[in-house]
Amino acid sequence: MSDPAVTHTDPQPGLTGFVSDWSSDKTAFKTASWGKAMIWIFLLSDTFIFSCFLIAYMTVRMSTTEPWPNPSEVFALEIGGVHMPLILIAIMTFVLISSSGTMAMAVNFGYRRDRVKTTVLMLLTAALGATFVGMQAFEWTKLISEGVRPWENPWGAPQFGSVFFMVTGFHGTHVTIGVIFLLLMARKVWRGDFDTGKKGFFTSRKGRWEIVEITGLYWHFVDLVWVFIFALFYLW
Repeated sequence: MSDPAVTHTDPQPGLTGFVSDWSSDKTAFKTASWGKAMIWIFLLSDTFIFSCFLIAYMTVRMSTTEPWPNPSEVFALEIGGVHMPLILIAIMTFVLISSSGTMAMAVNFGYRRDRVKTTVLMLLTAALGATFVGMQAFEWTKLISEGVRPWENPWGAPQFGSVFFMVTGFHGTHVTIGVIFLLLMARKVWRGDFDTGKKGFFTSRKGRWEIVEITGLYWHFVDLVWVFIFALFYLW
């Protein structure tokens, strides 16, 4: 017979806790809301898509036998008779990175229930995003007028046009969607929908200020992706 005074301990105490946390009758995201969990899953899947695009770009860039266009020349502008390489791209990057700062402040004031400051900062973020898209449209127009197409370009490897328009267009679509969503959420914040619980898109329950943070997560992701596009397309 075993001695009742002897205490049997689990030889692997951490294993039991791990199995308990991740078993089928438990919720993996115990402290995260449904909205936050879903936006993280969406961003993870979007990361895979952008990663595939960028890996494809690097593969094409390194495998092509024709010379790749020089970004400093392709994306240069003549301003006042002065040749300025990458000036437009530098401004675009500054604008988009700045919008991350205004979005972070909007989230901060959102959790303080400051409707006025949250609305203003979200509108400012949307304005910066729209400015970025406008400059990207100008960049596309310039390249098209110079003969760049998805199947050819006048400076060398024909693959340049296809990967450039695909990747920057896909990112620009994300920014455009973000701008539209920011405008919609700013309007709801200004009307006080998240305080009164007015029913509507994302406002069927009272106190859903968390949607401001969820919008911010999406926006920061878009900005982060641009950093990689900027490094690979314009600096490499």
